[in-house]
Amino acid sequence: MTLFTMDGLMFLFRWIHLLAGVTWIGVLYYFNFIQGSFFAETDSATKANCTQKLLPRALWWFRWGAMFTFGSGLLIILMKGHQAGFSVYATSWGVAILTGATLGTVMWANVWFVIWPAQKLVIQSAKQVAEGGQPMAEAAAVAPKAALTSRTNTLFSFPMLFFMGAASHLPFEVGGGTNLGLIALVFGLIIAAIELNALKGKMGPMTTVKGVIHSGIVLTVIFYVLLEILA
Repeated sequence: MTLFTMDGLMFLFRWIHLLAGVTWIGVLYYFNFIQGSFFAETDSATKANCTQKLLPRALWWFRWGAMFTFGSGLLIILMKGHQAGFSVYATSWGVAILTGATLGTVMWANVWFVIWPAQKLVIQSAKQVAEGGQPMAEAAAVAPKAALTSRTNTLFSFPMLFFMGAASHLPFEVGGGTNLGLIALVFGLIIAAIELNALKGKMGPMTTVKGVIHSGIVLTVIFYVLLEILA
């Protein structure tokens, strides 16, 4: 059976990657494009009820979608190198997929080490208040950082999805004279600066849904133009 060959196994991991990725990014967009606006407009009782009952369910699919996307993607990249040789990472496919994978890895880390720990405190605080207790000061402190990090993940998702698709469907010229180290350095510095803002900065243009969408498109264009220039 074809599915039980190495190519079949690679396809199976791609299928898992797509299923998990759709789940993860779908819930990310739900949080940023739908739930945030609803919470801002609804009454406090409805918001508290949703925080206790809806949010934990959505976050379960969110974080495990991220985990399975990350894990299956890592396996795909390693298996590709095993099959085609590690020189494949210096091709158009390799540069594009590693760019997307780097963005995806930062997004995965944001989910598990920033957003999820903060949201656990938010949920716990809402439950304490519902039981007659006091809100947790820690929850109020971490909520803005979680919101900014979630918006940053939304921003990163635009170029991430672009380069994941470009790996197989938008080949570009990568020659022997291409300075892959320079590409990695420039892209790494841009990603690090945006991530630092997520952890320590402010919303900036990402305060609105329109703003984060426009910012994501602009970031994608910047990455693509830089890649064409540097490759």
